[in-house]
Amino acid sequence: MTTTTSTSTIDVATLHAWLADGDELAVIDVRDRATVGYASPLFTTNLPADELLDTIDRFVPRRVVRTALIDGGDGTAERLAAQLSERGWTRIVAVEGGIPAWLASGERLPTFDVPGNDFTLAVSQEQGTPVTTVAELTALREAGEDVVVIDTRTLPEFADGHVPGAIGVPGAELLLRFADVVPDPSTRVVVSCAGLARAILGAQTLIDAGVANPVSFLYDGTRAWTDAGGELETGATAVYDAASATALAATSERVAAISADDSFPRIDLATAEDWAADPDRTTYLLDVRTPEEYAADHLLGSLSSEGGQLLGVAYRTIAVRGARVVLIDDLLGARAAVVAHWLQRRGFEIALLLHPFPRPGSK
Repeated sequence: MTTTTSTSTIDVATLHAWLADGDELAVIDVRDRATVGYASPLFTTNLPADELLDTIDRFVPRRVVRTALIDGGDGTAERLAAQLSERGWTRIVAVEGGIPAWLASGERLPTFDVPGNDFTLAVSQEQGTPVTTVAELTALREAGEDVVVIDTRTLPEFADGHVPGAIGVPGAELLLRFADVVPDPSTRVVVSCAGLARAILGAQTLIDAGVANPVSFLYDGTRAWTDAGGELETGATAVYDAASATALAATSERVAAISADDSFPRIDLATAEDWAADPDRTTYLLDVRTPEEYAADHLLGSLSSEGGQLLGVAYRTIAVRGARVVLIDDLLGARAAVVAHWLQRRGFEIALLLHPFPRPGSK
């Protein structure tokens, strides 16, 4: 295993080498969320300086993991590294010069996750995922065609603004809720998000699961809708409800279809607990059900990580590069199947833990 330096800082060249060596590594961006925006240049987990000391254990479960803090070049990371060292973090460092030094290096350096848009565009090109433009959607509606728009973002994002008439069904919930949301196999389905990433994965998920409906993604989603002069609808105007018996039966078939070419180890609770306690390897126990289901009942030591969000921005939760990821779901396993289907294609080591939670139904 690679050993860290005895000093509290490393330079960009050392960080570059660490990123490429395959050993476990966490890179934490300690800048404020407004500055970081949607994604750090390093696809780091963003834990702002004023939250870091209270939250880092959740994201980096083992204090012996190499952990590099990176800031805006103002020395905050070095100060925090010293504090964490005093608290027992044995391999904690700050990156000299912070993000400005990383950007100034001018190299195409390895990061962590494949950027969401890059990955999903590659999926679209490889699979030939059908696409619908805003103009085409508008024409279909004006012609009275049977068309349903499904927004695959989280429900709070959906409520903030969505294409008028859309139904909110987060990406990992698609297989579980689809038969209730779209009961007619002849209905045209257009999958939307704010841009491209989650819409493409949502559409291709339905296609890979073998739904009979014609499915496409809405090119550039809500952004294209407003660019075309349209206004977004706000509020939880139409969202999925409790899954019916019919939907649950259809889900089993679709889970089998989407998983046909996938191979993930199925582990039991005792194995998951052993992995989580392993002193030499980091394991995340991520519950991919809805936050409401997690709040009602969950396994000790697991983290709530809503599946659709995990698909889009895995690095926000999985801070340790090279860690094992255990996806926890109910016995039907519909959410875990969707998340695993895509995350393993992005290089994550995945295992599934299906537990007899109550039947899924809460929003």
